[in-house]
Amino acid sequence: MKKHIVCLGDSNTHGYCADPADCADSALQRFNEDERWTCLLQKALGGEFLVLEEGLSGRTTVFDDPLYEHLSALDYIWPCLKSHEPVSLLIIMLGTNDTKERFHANPHAIGLGMRRLVQKAQTVDCWGPGGKPNILIVAPPMIGEGVLASPVAEEMGTMGCGCVEKSRRVPEKFRCVAEETGCHFADANQLGCEFNTIDFMHLTRAGHASLAKALAELVPSLL
Repeated sequence: MKKHIVCLGDSNTHGYCADPADCADSALQRFNEDERWTCLLQKALGGEFLVLEEGLSGRTTVFDDPLYEHLSALDYIWPCLKSHEPVSLLIIMLGTNDTKERFHANPHAIGLGMRRLVQKAQTVDCWGPGGKPNILIVAPPMIGEGVLASPVAEEMGTMGCGCVEKSRRVPEKFRCVAEETGCHFADANQLGCEFNTIDFMHLTRAGHASLAKALAELVPSLL
């Protein structure tokens, strides 16, 4: 059997494209199978691996969204992992949506959310030979200040400690969570993963390619 790599994330894993000029299928507002980082990772790793896309726009670590249903990864992690067992590696790239104003979560709380999600994932009986959880936390790209004047400004919220400031502090919080829980860690901000200049929070086509390349070099060493 191939080694199963589950990629749990939000719109940056689902492949949302905010710039129609940057993706082949502009009408769909989604990068296609030749552009998404998950698909590029599959191609780079080859036939010994099966990369499984689990991206959902708006997904959070643990926070229930009062406007949209079923966006908390905490509620989904058990069936997700069980449906893909045996899991060789779980890659989690979440946290961007946790910075929305309506969740009232500061960076510390967002870090606690990731820790809670990881701890639950570690209890799921889904892991391969030996049954030892194997998780890579990827800190998402930090939100750019341009978001404050973008079409999604009101969606993200700009009051108090806004999404931009929160997102800048998330990588270090997630690094600490990885150390505490025995997970691997990577920071997308250190991997050349650029975001677009429309909403300043979603990866460009080049950003997807950079993330896939970096993970293709890292993942084999984690298995």
